[in-house]
Amino acid sequence: MADGASRRSNGMADWTREQVEERLIEAADVMKRLPEVRVQGYFSVWPKIVHEFADLVGQEPPRMKRPPPLPDAISRMEVTLPWLRWLEPDDARLVWARAEGTPWKPICWRFGISRATACRRWEYGLSVITWKLNGQKVPAKRSRAFLVDRVRSSSSF
Repeated sequence: MADGASRRSNGMADWTREQVEERLIEAADVMKRLPEVRVQGYFSVWPKIVHEFADLVGQEPPRMKRPPPLPDAISRMEVTLPWLRWLEPDDARLVWARAEGTPWKPICWRFGISRATACRRWEYGLSVITWKLNGQKVPAKRSRAFLVDRVRSSSSF
């Protein structure tokens, strides 16, 4: 199920832009929930500090950690991340920033573009991924708007 061809052979519907967006958001969420990478061999010999009630008064409660991702979510993430290679580097960074939930304003500042341009590039990135997953070659002699419109119209039924 890694690409559009295997989806079609299994009798499943073609990929839509919304499905691609959901998978990218899930992949970004899985990346956030993976445990931190630590250097092997380093540890502390200091004893754990036992806090008294008086020490805890006025402190914020510790933040709850989300559980680690399930193995099938990690597998889907590993399939999803290579999709970003189909995009230009700046478009891939923009699409990934949106998948991570970054608001538009910081994205616009980071890339030095307007909100409308950022939105168009994001839609184009999702459209390219959708187009490729459905086993189609991205037309080189057509505009970005053409590709976005074609993907929108094919996923509207």
